[in-house]
Amino acid sequence: MKIVLASRNAHKIKELHAFLRPVDPDIEILSLDDIGFVGDIEENGTTFEENALIKAQTVADMGYIGIADDSGLSVDALDGAPGVYSARYAGEHGDDHKNNMLLLENIADVPDEKRTAEFVSVIACSFPGGEHAPIVCRGACPGTILHAYRGNGGFGYDPLFYYAPYDKTYAEMTPEEKNSISHRANAMKKFIEAFRDVIHA
Repeated sequence: MKIVLASRNAHKIKELHAFLRPVDPDIEILSLDDIGFVGDIEENGTTFEENALIKAQTVADMGYIGIADDSGLSVDALDGAPGVYSARYAGEHGDDHKNNMLLLENIADVPDEKRTAEFVSVIACSFPGGEHAPIVCRGACPGTILHAYRGNGGFGYDPLFYYAPYDKTYAEMTPEEKNSISHRANAMKKFIEAFRDVIHA
């Protein structure tokens, strides 16, 4: 079975393969490059669910089972921002430091007890020709936003996102700790169960 992850990220492809191998040992995970997709998929949805489905459906329209994810940070005091704009919050895509500085600036006057937030990850799967209904699974991890960086690991907003049960930011956790509680791990667990049910129905 060939499945296309709507991404060019080798780490994500390797991770997905590890998750899906127990479902079907013959699964082959391909990237956008592997199927000759040139350029980027326009993510113009207003929710994580919409963006993940846009990417997954783009692959399905090419005749493959498509899987995609969309994730970001939702801060309660900012009415859910940066949300789907997490990677380009400060205007330039992928500038982690600028994104973090803008976040801190925008909640500078928010008291500690109201700096609640959650990381959200949505994984979507679309099937060619509408063979099955799309699968959409959402995972989240609650936390709070600190006033300054803590930790050197991770990426994005990880140094500011504090997870109380571990008394650590995402950036202070080991990969094993983060993978046990993260929004992406929670979404992936739900997705694997749903995908298994469809494949083995």
